[in-house]
Amino acid sequence: MIKNNQGNKAYVNLKSSTIMLVDDEPVLLDIVQALLEDEGYQNFVSVQYSPEAIDRMIDTNPDLILLDLDMPEVGGFEILENVRKLEKYQHLPIIILTASDEPANKLKALELGATDFLSKPVDPSELALRVRNTLSAKAYLDQLAYYDSLTGLPNRKLFIERLEWGMKMAKREQRPLVLLDISLDRFRKINESLGMSVGDHLLTTIAERLKQVARGSDIIGHSDKPTQLENMARIASDEFSMVLCGVNSYENASQVCKRLQNVISQPVTIEGQDLYTASNIGIAVYPEDGEDVETLIKHASSAKDFAKRQGNPYLFYSQEMNEHSKAVIKMESDLRRALEENQFELYYQPKVDISRGVLMGMESLIRWIHPEDGFIPPDKFISVAEELDLIVPIGEWVLHEACRKTSEWISAGYTGLKVSVNVSAKQFIDEGFKSSILSALQSSGLKPENLVLEITESMLMGDVENYVNILNEITESGVSFSLDDFGTGYSSLSYLKKFPIKELKIDRSFIIDIPRDDDDCSIVKAIIAMAHGLGLSVVAEGVEEKEQLHFLKKNNCEVIQGYYFSKPLNSVDFYEYLKRKVKL
Repeated sequence: MIKNNQGNKAYVNLKSSTIMLVDDEPVLLDIVQALLEDEGYQNFVSVQYSPEAIDRMIDTNPDLILLDLDMPEVGGFEILENVRKLEKYQHLPIIILTASDEPANKLKALELGATDFLSKPVDPSELALRVRNTLSAKAYLDQLAYYDSLTGLPNRKLFIERLEWGMKMAKREQRPLVLLDISLDRFRKINESLGMSVGDHLLTTIAERLKQVARGSDIIGHSDKPTQLENMARIASDEFSMVLCGVNSYENASQVCKRLQNVISQPVTIEGQDLYTASNIGIAVYPEDGEDVETLIKHASSAKDFAKRQGNPYLFYSQEMNEHSKAVIKMESDLRRALEENQFELYYQPKVDISRGVLMGMESLIRWIHPEDGFIPPDKFISVAEELDLIVPIGEWVLHEACRKTSEWISAGYTGLKVSVNVSAKQFIDEGFKSSILSALQSSGLKPENLVLEITESMLMGDVENYVNILNEITESGVSFSLDDFGTGYSSLSYLKKFPIKELKIDRSFIIDIPRDDDDCSIVKAIIAMAHGLGLSVVAEGVEEKEQLHFLKKNNCEVIQGYYFSKPLNSVDFYEYLKRKVKL
């Protein structure tokens, strides 16, 4: 029994260890093996022809070698020296079998890296004691070097060694091998908001569930020697890997993924609170998706990342994903450079108060002017920025720039302007969000009542109480909130009443077919009536036709945004639009 750094007991079955015997005397090989079998050991590799020793060792990956010194052709000293030259086997326990009492021989063997000595003829009790102690010491050191201290699973280093072994066996037996790269969703958020102890509890619970799924599966191949190929590992803070050795179809691999995701998605109760997480899994198949460890791991990771971006629970690797992953890596570098070199630019789309016929404000919209690739639309980079956690600094830049330009225009005499700024989910829950708003207002001189922050319905689902507190803290400063894309999410009216929202924006998908589509007309009327009943103003976005404008005006929609009045304009063109449309 061995304990990891967290005090968790990890059972190690020493009797399942593989013991390699190297001796040119067949009788002695049989005697030593028989003695060890009497002690319960079961796995042996016997080598009588010493030139084969190194190849057999690499092929079978033993836990212990019992090595004779005096052998023809290749002696024990030479074998010992060659073993220690191989990085993977520098710490493999080697007990020397020798009939010599020469101190010089023992000293030389120690200098070459021998672990212990046994005298010939072998004493059964001494043999059992030395083997047990040596394997126990190896198991303890392996636990420290090769196992994750929190979950007790193999770590990345050991997993890679075992994956190499599994791929060799798969090649020899002409069968596929499947690698799963498993990433937990929301773990970082839970860890940051509730603390590391809760995060650790969550991880250990998930790890135990994954172990049970692996053990219970009838399509996951288990080696007779689990110390050589365990099929699971924790490879990063919230990432696990698993090898499926006996999968015979893509359908079977999919079934395993479904079972894994089912147990991961079950709530974990910690201190009376149910915590939920989900997962994305990338799947790479040997040898189709990679004939070496590095390539197979890279392709499983690419599939996982692509699954995450696409919102899929799991995906098999494809070449298209790899190309996409390369593009994402390049975009990350380009986005960081864009922030440093001010490659972003804000465009502004007018918002018109149709009841008074005046321009009342504008929505700020980010654009990226790449020095080589030219104009890059937001739908090509915003999701990548979200994934790479670059959306917070980008959003902060947008906030400061929008406040700065609006303050300039107000100083020029256009005093009624309100600028709307889109806020991402990650930006909204960032602990520095409020201070970023106050900093943008202070540095620009813009009054809080001239700033509107646009959030979406989906952002407010989840920790409602916390989100209400965030909204209240910010609205107390004078800044107001608008609910964007209303009707496309899943807000309930009971939730909506709790949020201090001043404005609803009807999504353009409901506007496109009015007044021709009766269903859309009914929905828009209902949204306007509901908003007014809650004391909220209504903005219709995506308005392009006169008939749409007349319908919205007739049904008391206050504000219009869309190409009917203007497309988004850069700051220079918007200022000219201001001068044409607004009388000072």
